[in-house]
Amino acid sequence: MDEMRRDRDAEGRAHNARPRDGLGRPLPYGTPGVARQPEGVVRTPRQTLLEAQRLLDAGMPFHAHEVFEDAWKSGPEDERELWRGLAQLAVGLTHSARGNTTGGARLLRRGAGALAPFAGSAPHGIAVTGLSEWAGELADRVESGPTVDAAAEAPRLRR
Repeated sequence: MDEMRRDRDAEGRAHNARPRDGLGRPLPYGTPGVARQPEGVVRTPRQTLLEAQRLLDAGMPFHAHEVFEDAWKSGPEDERELWRGLAQLAVGLTHSARGNTTGGARLLRRGAGALAPFAGSAPHGIAVTGLSEWAGELADRVESGPTVDAAAEAPRLRR
C-alpha cells in the first residue's frame, strides 16, 4: 500500500504546499498558482492594514485573511477580537465569492459581531462602523444566492 505523504515545513509540521488560486482554493500540484502569504509575519497595525487592503483590492480576500490572522495571533490581547473579526470578514468574502453563500453570510455576520465592541473607537483608523454595515449588506445580498466578485466587493478598511 502506498504511503500517504503530507507536506511538511522546515520544522516538520504539516503544511499544505499545494498551489492555490486567488480565492485560496487548492490547485493540482504542478499548476501555477498565486503566491501564498508567508505565515507568522509580525507587522505593525498600519502594515497589516496596508497589506490586507492591497490583497482585498486585488480580489484576494483569502490571502488578506491570512494577514489578519497573523495580527490576531501576534497582537496585544485587547485587540485580538478586532483582528479576528477582520479575518472573519475577509474569509466571509472569500466564501461568498466561491459560491458558498450560506457560509459566506454567516462569517460576514460573525465578523461584524466581533467588531461591534470597537465601533465607537476606530482603532488604528479602522472604519469599524462602515465595515460592519458593509458586512451586513453583503450578507443579505449573498443569502439571496448570487456569487459576488471579490475585487468589486472589497471593503475600505480605513476611514
